[in-house]
Amino acid sequence: MDILLVDGYNIIGAWPELRKLKMKDFASARDLLIEKMAEYQAYTGYKVIVIFDAHLVQGNETKLKTRKVEVIFTKQNETADERIEKMAKKLGNIKTQIHVATSDYTEQWQIFGQGALRKSARELLNEMNSIENNIEQKVKKSFKEKSSSKIPLSDEVAEIFEKWRRGER
Repeated sequence: MDILLVDGYNIIGAWPELRKLKMKDFASARDLLIEKMAEYQAYTGYKVIVIFDAHLVQGNETKLKTRKVEVIFTKQNETADERIEKMAKKLGNIKTQIHVATSDYTEQWQIFGQGALRKSARELLNEMNSIENNIEQKVKKSFKEKSSSKIPLSDEVAEIFEKWRRGER
């Protein structure tokens, strides 16, 4: 099994589209990252966990699952980096390969020392762009190849079905 741990705010700050969106609407940038990670999960089969810092926020840790992606907001006085290190150590074993997406150089070395593989924000963005392009090409190809005996679907309905397939609503 492969698990991808994503340093949420680090990726938001590094991806141009998300960085621009966070200036207008921070929550929307988080939601878009989670949506993209759901596509990543559906395409690769990796278990994806996105971790957001909440170390400056009062309260306990919050966990939720949305679109088959686990989302964690760390507890008070805990950084995403600290949580990622703990999770990499806890989840990694002979049957599980941990990948960590962050551009935090210090964090990369910490998790690498624990046997996890690192992905920089740029590498994850390039991989995500490739995945989205592959999905788009497959959808276009399937529309061209569908036989006339099948029920014809409008583009809108086909898009709805595709979202269902990916576990989105």
